[in-house]
Amino acid sequence: MPFHDLNITYTPSQPTPEINQTLLFASELGYRTIALNLTLSGKLPPPPPPIPVSTLDVPPTLKILTRLTVTISDASQNHRLSAYSPAYDILALRPTNEKNLQLCCGSLECDLISLDFSQRLQFPLRFKTVSSALQRGLRFEVCYSPGVSSSGSSPDARRNLIGGATALIRATRGRGIVFSSEARSALGLRGPHDVINLASLWGLGQERGKEALCEEADKVVRLAGIKRSSFRVVVDVIDGGGGPVAVAEPTKSQPRRPPAPGQTQPQTEKGVVKGQDDRRGKQKATTDEVRMQKGTTATTDESIVSNGLKRKASTTTPQNQPGGDQQPASLSNREKKRRARKQARMES
Repeated sequence: MPFHDLNITYTPSQPTPEINQTLLFASELGYRTIALNLTLSGKLPPPPPPIPVSTLDVPPTLKILTRLTVTISDASQNHRLSAYSPAYDILALRPTNEKNLQLCCGSLECDLISLDFSQRLQFPLRFKTVSSALQRGLRFEVCYSPGVSSSGSSPDARRNLIGGATALIRATRGRGIVFSSEARSALGLRGPHDVINLASLWGLGQERGKEALCEEADKVVRLAGIKRSSFRVVVDVIDGGGGPVAVAEPTKSQPRRPPAPGQTQPQTEKGVVKGQDDRRGKQKATTDEVRMQKGTTATTDESIVSNGLKRKASTTTPQNQPGGDQQPASLSNREKKRRARKQARMES
C-alpha cells in the first residue's frame, strides 16, 4: 500500500518553484499520493477558488489531489459546503469549538475532520462524539509539521501536539486516524517511517501508525471519489445511455408459425420454464401412481379393540381389500390353532 500525505499547504501567493520543490522532495521520501490543501476561514466566497495543478511540475510517481479545508467557527456558514464539494477531491472541516465539532461529526457532509493541535484544545474529545463520525465513515487528521518543523515551531506547539494527539488516540481507541504533514515547504516534511515512530511515541503503535499513512488515508480518497461519482454512495452512474430496447413478442392475432421439416423451433425463456414445469408435473404424477400400485398404507402402531384394551397392529394393511374386517397378511401358528378351536366350538 503506498504512503499518502493528504495535507500539503497551498496558497495563491506561494511561488510555483517552491511548490515543485516540495512535491519533488515528497516523492523522494516515498510518498505516492499528495493532496494540495487550500484553507478558507470566515465568510466563504461564492465561486470556489481553483488550484492550478496543470501548471505544476509533478513527478511521474506522484498522484496529485486537490483539497479544501474550511474552518468552521460559525454554524450558519455551512450552507455552501455542498457547492464546494464537487470542485475538490477532498473536503475537510476544522471545527474551533465543541459545538461545531459535534455538528461536523453528526450531520455536516465532509470527507475528513482536521483538528488544529498546534494550539491547545479548549474542549475535551469524547468517545460518544467521535464515534458518531467513525460510524459515518469519516476520519480524523493529525498534522505533525507545526510541532516538529525547525522553523516556526515552539515548545508550546510541540507540547500541544503531543497532548492533542494522545487525547484523540484515546478517544477514538486508535481507529480512523490519518497522519498528514501540513507542510508549508520541503523542510516541514518527514519520511513515512519517521511519522510511524512518532505514532508509537504517542501511544498508537507502529502497525496502526502505518495504517494511518496507508490504509486509512486510502479509504478517505476512495470514499471521497465514490461520493462524487455515484448517487448517495449506492448507485454508480457510468453512462446515461438510451431507452430500453423493446423486444416484440407475438400476440394472439399473430400466432407463431410451426417450424419447417428438419428445423428445430428455438425455445424462449418462458418456453424453457414451462417445459421444466411440465416435466416436474409428470414426475410427480408418476410417483403418485407408483404409491397407489403398492397397495399398502401406513397405520398406527396400536389399535383399540371393543373391550377397551390396546393391542399391537400390523405396520401395513392391504388398501384394496373389500369387506369390513381387514386381516393381516400372515397368521402365526398359535392364532391358527385358536381360530380352529373357536370354529369347532361354533360347529358343535
